[in-house]
Amino acid sequence: MKDKQTPESYPKISSKHHMRIHWKEFFKSSDDTLVKDITLVEKGSLVGRIGIMLLQCGTGAWRVRDSMNTIARALKITCSADIGLVTISYTCFDVDNKSYSQTLSLPTTEVNMNKLNEMEKFVRKFETENDYLTIGAVHHKLNQIERHTQNYPLIISALSAGLACASFIFLLGGGIPEMFCTFFGAFIGNYLRQLLGKKKVTLVAKITVGVAISCAVYFICFRLGTLICGWSNNHAYGYIGSMLYVIPGFPFITSGLDMSKLDMRSGLERLAYAILVVMIAAMVGWGMATMLNLSPGAMPKLNLSPTLLTVCRIIASFCGVFGFSIMFNAKVSMATVAAVIGALANTLRLSLVEFNHVPAALAAFTGALLAGLIASFVRDKVGFPRIAITVPAIVIMVPGLYMYRAVFNFGITNINVGAYWIMDALMIITALPIGLLTARILTDAKWRHCD
Repeated sequence: MKDKQTPESYPKISSKHHMRIHWKEFFKSSDDTLVKDITLVEKGSLVGRIGIMLLQCGTGAWRVRDSMNTIARALKITCSADIGLVTISYTCFDVDNKSYSQTLSLPTTEVNMNKLNEMEKFVRKFETENDYLTIGAVHHKLNQIERHTQNYPLIISALSAGLACASFIFLLGGGIPEMFCTFFGAFIGNYLRQLLGKKKVTLVAKITVGVAISCAVYFICFRLGTLICGWSNNHAYGYIGSMLYVIPGFPFITSGLDMSKLDMRSGLERLAYAILVVMIAAMVGWGMATMLNLSPGAMPKLNLSPTLLTVCRIIASFCGVFGFSIMFNAKVSMATVAAVIGALANTLRLSLVEFNHVPAALAAFTGALLAGLIASFVRDKVGFPRIAITVPAIVIMVPGLYMYRAVFNFGITNINVGAYWIMDALMIITALPIGLLTARILTDAKWRHCD
């Protein structure tokens, strides 16, 4: 007769819809076993755990695959992976004609640049020190990365959204009234959106609530400004800025980079996710604008000299990129480097359009190319992941205003105007990853070749 298992001996089985894997219990080798001596199943599972942790950071398929390959080579096995937005399917092979396959998935996608930085450090260290690492030490380090690279507190993320969107609306032509209202709208809206995210509320619901609250708060601040300060009604047009924190610049950019490397599954899934977020946000914004009797229009022109305007744009671009980087959970030093790059690249882009009448898409390509080239130069000196300082630097160039205006005009059946705005947006969105891709091809031999 078989011994009955006691309740304490039962394995921990997750009750979540996306079942959590208890990695420590999955490995049967003792903690003091060297990683080079563990079984193929354990080696393959280790490769998968590292891959899914990297995917959870929001990085693209190329980076995830490259890191999984690095770990696999160090363990003397071969890895073949198919990577999407939230899933990885992969097979590991060893020299004895044995193989192990696994499929892993995430419940949602997010962006965490601090965690990505720590994971890349871990992968580089593993590559050089794997002969001396034990499986217990590896799991301890991975658990540390998971526990100690969590997101910023909600209030910090919310304030960062306010700073980023207030800077964004200035770069779109807004003044002090628009920046003031946008700051509070984005701050409160993003706080509630993040709060719902902490409670595991689904994507559609949390975006809907965040955008609706942002527009409502902007409108309330604007009304107070008209009563207290006598603001004109034209300042109401800046309400679009209060919801720009939801624009998925990271998936937009990484989708283009993935497709350029023929990682079509990941690229198309990221693009579909980005379009979904934009459509939800734009439709909610349109609905709120209709209820509040608002519409996108021209904000009062800023009477600034070209020199002063350029200086203000440098400052606003720095603050905007810094705010977005903190929203992406980058540590302050990483956010500062990205902000300096973004300030130079975005100011160049805006100056080309306004002072040299360069088409917006070509100017966007030039700005992204400059950001990529600078990042390639400073990356080896600062040691940060390239994607962590390039993508935030050009997210501020993503034409969220154009996309919203397109949806708004489609909503009121003004098809010609809507088509104009959506084509402008598509040209710019296409130019941004091409600019980064060009810089990467010029400066990175590993990226330049297809093998």
